[in-house]
Amino acid sequence: MNFRWSIAPSQPALAAALAQQSGISPLLAQCLINRGHSEPEAVALFLEPRLRSLADPFALPNMAAAVDHLFAARERAEPLVIFGDYDVDGVTSTTLLLEVLRDLGWAADFYLPHRMDEGYGLSQDGVENCLSKFPGTKLLLAVDCGSTAVETIGWLKQRGVDVLVLDHHQVSDPAPPALALVNPQLAKQAISGQRSVVSDFTELCSASLAFKLAHALVKRGRALQLAEFAAFDLRPLLDLVALGTIADLVPLIGENRILVTAGLERLNSTRRPGLLALKAAAGIEGTIGTYEVGFQLGPRLNAAGRLENASEALQLLRAPDLAAAEPIARALDHRNRERQAIERNITDEVIGAIRARFDPARDFVIVEGQLLWHIGVVGIVASRVLREFFRPTFILGGDAEQWRGSGRSIEGFDLAAALRECDDLLVRHGGHAMAAGITIDPANVGVFRDRLNAIARRTLRPEQLQPVLKLDAEVMLRELTVERLGELDRLAPTGMGNPALQFCAIGLRLHRPPLRMGKEQQHLKLHVTDGNDIREAVWWNVPKSYAVPTTFDLAFTPQVNEFKCNRTVQLKVADLREA
Repeated sequence: MNFRWSIAPSQPALAAALAQQSGISPLLAQCLINRGHSEPEAVALFLEPRLRSLADPFALPNMAAAVDHLFAARERAEPLVIFGDYDVDGVTSTTLLLEVLRDLGWAADFYLPHRMDEGYGLSQDGVENCLSKFPGTKLLLAVDCGSTAVETIGWLKQRGVDVLVLDHHQVSDPAPPALALVNPQLAKQAISGQRSVVSDFTELCSASLAFKLAHALVKRGRALQLAEFAAFDLRPLLDLVALGTIADLVPLIGENRILVTAGLERLNSTRRPGLLALKAAAGIEGTIGTYEVGFQLGPRLNAAGRLENASEALQLLRAPDLAAAEPIARALDHRNRERQAIERNITDEVIGAIRARFDPARDFVIVEGQLLWHIGVVGIVASRVLREFFRPTFILGGDAEQWRGSGRSIEGFDLAAALRECDDLLVRHGGHAMAAGITIDPANVGVFRDRLNAIARRTLRPEQLQPVLKLDAEVMLRELTVERLGELDRLAPTGMGNPALQFCAIGLRLHRPPLRMGKEQQHLKLHVTDGNDIREAVWWNVPKSYAVPTTFDLAFTPQVNEFKCNRTVQLKVADLREA
């Protein structure tokens, strides 16, 4: 792929001053400046994320009203049902609230919709089946859904069912008639009078919001001097928060950074049987970080909801012991393998079809759909197609009457805003700027594709359709030592909003001929030099016909390689271009 390199502006004076004030290296200071942290206080909070820096949960819009209604239901011993969602964020937030509410005296149960039969979110079919399963329900707590369910919540209200919504997705206009809609998108309000790293909560996912609701309930219970609330410890729940937050691809900044840092510590010491069984099924033996959650644990938890019903994932997280957890974990691992096979087949089919007719000057947005493409994997396929062609992408599947699909976007193209301009063509839609879901009549797909492309041609510049390789700094090889990389690790956890470090070195040469690696000789090992220092580099999936230029620039992620108790710096190549 032809990358456009974008090196962050070097600010040596500011970096030197920040380094001196904060007791860090100028290189780490520059990386922090690149991430928007140029003041010593902000740097200290970023480098040392602490739970005590979390803001008051009652600062969230409508949190106080939601807590009032929940305590009223508790006092009346009124049963409530948590209506969740089938992805990792929905399952972890549902699990968390189920544990908290039951432990603290609520009569709580849960319902997770079926992706294939009931569709996305707080759908009419979903709530009807929920009420059939739990007759007499008078209070529904919608989690990770409900912010656009105007008709469904109105229908429930007519039948005497009150609804509380805890969600982070965009809110419809008008907003649904819920008793309380706890959604940070409603207002970006400053948190005053406390030391906090955030000014609003708009980046929180539903697992984090569930933790905030639990925190608010505990605070209210302690204020009321209720005995069971006094010693209740929220911290063991942070393993669930880390799972949901990382898997939902929200930015790992502000409160998310605090919650994920603490949550990963919990994950690595968890005694939760379901997570121990899942870790074994995934073959994880070392430390669990954002990669392990995002690419090993998360997909297995997601597999149940993608192919059938997510209740199996919730049962795993709530399993009382390993004897109960291990068969569920093995089943989820099997489902994940099944999901991967389905996804590969559809991806190969889609990419082959697009390549045959793709015109980069014409096709600003890709929309592909086919009868019977499995709707449980279309989001993953959309992500893979986007990586291949670097275009906003929608992949659709379904039956003869309606297709459902998922979209993924590139920086600069707001999917949610674009879908609002296509409202007349869609049965329903919702989501974020970077990811969205739709339901559409198959007859409208062609018009939908044309309109999205017209919107994209109006809003995107040609250079935005070329993938950008964002680099933190140009460095000399001598700066890349094991000790320096240890200091740079303080930027972890990395992910969305806080990307892994990438640097570049200019004017390098090969110190010795490259070595082919892998069963099919598809990888390269390079020993590169700037004339003074030498570093080993590895480059994955390089065409066999490729010849390294005599002098070249290298973009890479530095990492520590351990072999036979020896630790050395290794460069993971992102791109190489002729100098």
